Amino acid sequence: MRLHATILQLKAMTAQQSGSRRRLLAWLPGVIGVAIVLYTFIGGGYLVSVVSFGLIYALFVTGLNLFMGYTGQVSFGQNAFAAISGYMSAVLTTTYGWGVAPALACGIAATLVVALVVGYPALRLKGHYLAMATLAIGLIAYEVAVQWQSVTQGYMGISGIPPLGVFGYEITSDRGNLAFLALVAGLGVGAAALIRHSRLGRAMTAVAGSEDAARALGIDVARYKLLAFLIAAAYAGLAGSLFVHVVGFVSPEVYGLHMVNLAFTMLYVGGIGTIAGPLVGAIIIILLPETFRSFRDYQDMAYGAVLILLLIYAPRGLASLSDLWSGRARG
Repeated sequence: MRLHATILQLKAMTAQQSGSRRRLLAWLPGVIGVAIVLYTFIGGGYLVSVVSFGLIYALFVTGLNLFMGYTGQVSFGQNAFAAISGYMSAVLTTTYGWGVAPALACGIAATLVVALVVGYPALRLKGHYLAMATLAIGLIAYEVAVQWQSVTQGYMGISGIPPLGVFGYEITSDRGNLAFLALVAGLGVGAAALIRHSRLGRAMTAVAGSEDAARALGIDVARYKLLAFLIAAAYAGLAGSLFVHVVGFVSPEVYGLHMVNLAFTMLYVGGIGTIAGPLVGAIIIILLPETFRSFRDYQDMAYGAVLILLLIYAPRGLASLSDLWSGRARG
């Protein structure tokens, strides 16, 4: 009996240690992302601007992850919500002289209204039908930005957009932008973590597992899908507005299909359905072209090779490193 009890205790201790290692490694991608931001902030140089864009994309991808990773839905139209908020911030600040903060808030509010109007009917679709519907939303937003020249200036774009700031204070330095965006991205990722472990997050996970099973448990599937869609749109709207105020310029190309492709790459490299995955995926993908810039003619080839290797050895993204470690430990 004593021997049996000792064996059980050893197994419990081993399981506890394994669980601690997995939790530690689960946070490793996020720690790497934070380390890159701190290193860039201290070192300075042109990489400050590059990482700043990565943090903006981290917000965008975090919202996409809530809808795709947590809720199990598909959206190719998140760029539309970034465009709506970005253009509204640009127009209100340049044409009507609004402050940055109220213009940004108004842009996010407009994004939520549009997301509610288009999301309520679109989310009745499933699978590739939903994907095609959301893709159409993005294409329509792009065409509106091109054709509504009296407001958006078409391909000429809107310039002279004021920098980020509040209460009369403007952030004019690259390091200042980086610090502010790091704070906002950290709050965005933290909010996503709270959602993940809340009742809302558990309902989203249930919907992702099986909509029929979720209904059987009394979960209003349509309601939670719409909530996830609205939250993702709010993240996209925030990212879209931050982008125009950091760059000081906006044109339709900013919110084209390239934005969607890049966001999907960041999401799957970082780890879909994870908390820290969107952050580290966005920063790494935004830095990869700069890393291989010395390859010149072979830059795209090297970039593609690294992406393929990442997907082969970490098919669930960099956040799956904890699973790889635990597998080796068991082996």
